[in-house]
Order: sequence, then C-alpha cells, then structure tokens
Amino acid sequence: MRVVKYPHPMLTYQSKPLRKIDQTIRDVVAEMFDLMYANNGVGLAANQVDLPYQLVVINPTGQREEKDQEYVFINPTLLKLKGVEEGEEGCLSYPGLRLIVPRAKEVKFQAVNLKGELNTYYWKGFEARIIQHETDHLFGKCFYQRATASTTDLDQALAQMTERYNKDLAAGLEPTPEQFADNVQKWENERC
Repeated sequence: MRVVKYPHPMLTYQSKPLRKIDQTIRDVVAEMFDLMYANNGVGLAANQVDLPYQLVVINPTGQREEKDQEYVFINPTLLKLKGVEEGEEGCLSYPGLRLIVPRAKEVKFQAVNLKGELNTYYWKGFEARIIQHETDHLFGKCFYQRATASTTDLDQALAQMTERYNKDLAAGLEPTPEQFADNVQKWENERC
C-alpha cells in the first residue's frame, strides 16, 4: 500500500459505499494508519491508497501513540455545516503543496465504525476541517479545487507532479488506465 500522488486517476474517482466490513478491511485500516503516520498525516482517505471505498482514517494529533484519538469512518455523510473559516491545508497526495482553504467551522456528520455501527458526530475547528478534507477525497474533489489562496505556486507545483507521474507511468511504476480500471472493478466487486 502507498499514497497515490496527483494526478493519479483515483484522486478524482467517486468512491462507492463500503458494504462489507471484514478482516480484510480491518487490515486495510491498520495499514492506512501506519501509512498516515509514516507520512506525518492526520487523515487518509481510501482512494488515496488506490481503493474505491468510502473509508477514511483520522487522528487529529497525528501521533501514533495516541490511539484514543484514532477514528475510522465508513460511508461518512456530512449532515450540517455551520460557519466558515479559512485555514492552511496540505495533503499527502500533493506533497509540498500548502493552500488556504475555506471550510465550515462546525460539522455534524454520520459514519459507520468498524463494528458496523452508525454514529453521529459533532466536530469543530481543526477536526471539522479534517473530516471535510477527507470526505472531499471520497467524492473526487481535491483541496486545491476549494482553495482561495496558495502559499506555493499552484500551477507550477501541479505541473511538476504531473511530469513526475507521467515518468513513473512510462517506467511502469504507475498503473495504466486499463490496470487502474481492472483494480477498481475487482475491489468494488468484493465489497461494494
């Protein structure tokens, strides 16, 4: 498992609801947390690791040892957004890119946990920003599309990422469009 980088096609893919929670999904979640911590992240969406599910892992502290701050959200749905504030965001799929993004200050949302239980959450501030950022990923929306300002040269950064991706694609390090479609279909057939 790895974090896919822009312009990987999974980053614009609209993820499907996850219908089957089993040991494979628990293993995926554990690996996603490991990957998130290894990359100094606070959240990671399944499509960022090339999986077509509505699944996110979050730890607002970003600290592996703070297990009580780990959250797994399956099929999250934002129900109510309140207020607006701008803040700086980064993303593991866009290394080095920092943008100013407006987000709701408070969020009410529902999600299923790993036990299959539907819960309602009320988050505000930084935590609200994280769930909005990760939920956007699940629906193929990237944070730069919401940005009002950039602390880096956005066009230049995206062009460099595209060039690197195309080199990796030519070297066989990224899946071809056909391989990508086959992988998505395989995972969807198993759990969506």
